[in-house]
Amino acid sequence: MRPCHRSAIALALFLSILSVSRALAQKEHHDPLTEAQVEKIREAGIYPNERVKLYTEFLGDHVSTVKSLSNRGKSDARSKRLDTELQDVATLMDELGSNLDEYSDRHSDLRTALKVLAEESQHWLTTLRALAGEPPFDLSRKEAIEAGEDLADQAQRLLREQNDYFALHKDEHGQERAEPKPQ
Repeated sequence: MRPCHRSAIALALFLSILSVSRALAQKEHHDPLTEAQVEKIREAGIYPNERVKLYTEFLGDHVSTVKSLSNRGKSDARSKRLDTELQDVATLMDELGSNLDEYSDRHSDLRTALKVLAEESQHWLTTLRALAGEPPFDLSRKEAIEAGEDLADQAQRLLREQNDYFALHKDEHGQERAEPKPQ
């Protein structure tokens, strides 16, 4: 066999392995939101309060699922489902935190949604902390609690900052984003 044929065969084999590994990685990818939920969040993209409210609602649904699973008898299926739900909670909390960063940089008036989020995040933390750790999902539980603490702190801090900001800038009350002022 000539060297160029060997190279072509090796390249074809490499590309085949690469495409199979990509297909497996895509198959293993799990989105914590349904297609309908993703679409609702996309539609609310330009309305910060609405988007934060949707994330809060969807996070609440996942935490409710965690709470309902915590009352069931121990089994492998329960542990696997709890692990997945806790990973989803942590992922959604991180996504919401990123959204809050972006919206706060724009000086979007998020006070309505932040008030609800600050209250709900405390309830979520209570539920997550009450869940007894078990080896199959203990890491996911810890990550969800850490993400919840970060999100609760962020929501409370942003609410305070926004209350202070909009007390000084009453003309910007209710805005979706800060617009440049005419000179």
